[in-house]
Amino acid sequence: MKKDCLKKFIAKPGKKHEVADFKTKYATSLKKSEVKKMLAENVERLANNQDVLYAQNRYAMLVIFQAMDAAGKDGTVKHVMSGINPQGCQVYSFKQPSAEELDHDYMWRIYKCLPERGRIGIFNRSHYEDVLVVKVHPEIILKGQLPGITKVEDINETFWENRYRQINDFERHLVENGTVVIKFFLNVSKTEQESRLLSRLEDETKNWKFSSSDLKERQYWDSYMKAYSDMLTHTSTENAPWYVIPADNKWFMRYATGQIICDIMENLDLHYPVLTDEAKIEIEKAKQAFKVH
Repeated sequence: MKKDCLKKFIAKPGKKHEVADFKTKYATSLKKSEVKKMLAENVERLANNQDVLYAQNRYAMLVIFQAMDAAGKDGTVKHVMSGINPQGCQVYSFKQPSAEELDHDYMWRIYKCLPERGRIGIFNRSHYEDVLVVKVHPEIILKGQLPGITKVEDINETFWENRYRQINDFERHLVENGTVVIKFFLNVSKTEQESRLLSRLEDETKNWKFSSSDLKERQYWDSYMKAYSDMLTHTSTENAPWYVIPADNKWFMRYATGQIICDIMENLDLHYPVLTDEAKIEIEKAKQAFKVH
């Protein structure tokens, strides 16, 4: 399972995809305890890889998580990224756009949060909200005051095709300029989501996680699955493919995402900076100075 994680869960670019074609639970002979041990190994690998990424300062990494409510985005970020140095990582959770953000194009707030070279940026939700929740509720687009869009009926297929193209162009630009883009869709079943939402109601320690909007959006499940299917079809590219991770078992989901991130990092040309001859001379001088004192 380790060796083919990169291929096993990828939404192949250039093909039509339906969320229903992807599993929400991964069948494995491995025990939960074994997978948790493998996750711990990946946490250590990620920490080591991040150290080199930060020192080399040549690549940036952008890790995107998209999913239905209660799929486990927050927990995955917490567990998979638990070993990395906070100085080399930044996490952004994108909520409803503010009035200032609505006065700019939908990518403006994304640009402001992109990771710099040597750092890992994590997006809990992202620019994909603008082809997901906005596609399910197109009336939201009217708030953006876009030219030629004055009513919902103005939002046609050409509008969405252009938006997918804009996102693909944006991500290709990032990749070509040194940002590695890794995109995860955490694929939770409707039944498992119900169980987790009920848990938030019944467990007082989880009450704070519950929002009435969770139940409201659950009514649009089929519409969201259509929007996610379109997202996978139109924006899983060679530059930045989507990885569809079975999310009904949190312990496996966390392992798989960590494995994929580590594999991608280790496929990069990561290495500690090579010192120039002048720098090596300075190092030797410094060593001698310490010996004198």
